[in-house]
Amino acid sequence: VQLQASGGGLVQAGGSLRLSCAASGVPFSSYTLGWFRLAPGKEREFVAVISWLGARMTYAEFVKGRFAISRGNAKKTVYLEMNSLKLEDTAVYYCAASSSVMAVSAGEYEYWGQGTLVTVSS
Repeated sequence: VQLQASGGGLVQAGGSLRLSCAASGVPFSSYTLGWFRLAPGKEREFVAVISWLGARMTYAEFVKGRFAISRGNAKKTVYLEMNSLKLEDTAVYYCAASSSVMAVSAGEYEYWGQGTLVTVSS
């Protein structure tokens, strides 16, 4: 099972980025997909999760109204649209797959991507 995250980069505060995560070797539509992030000096934190069919999403409080998670089961890809980026959004973002329904804890995720770095500058 492989998850390949991409789309990170350097962006100014207030800007936008779209992260993608492509999956292979897994029955994609059977998994809840999530995004987590790891910022310098902080613990890994949950960002967003989307259900098997994409009908339900849950977001961390600090990204509500700014980030949007979506998935394309035909393309086996999950996306994270990030808008109104803030300096504190700087982190390595990881996608992950879970067989648990709407998992928000990292321990519930069986598969992880390698991470993509998002740097927000002033």
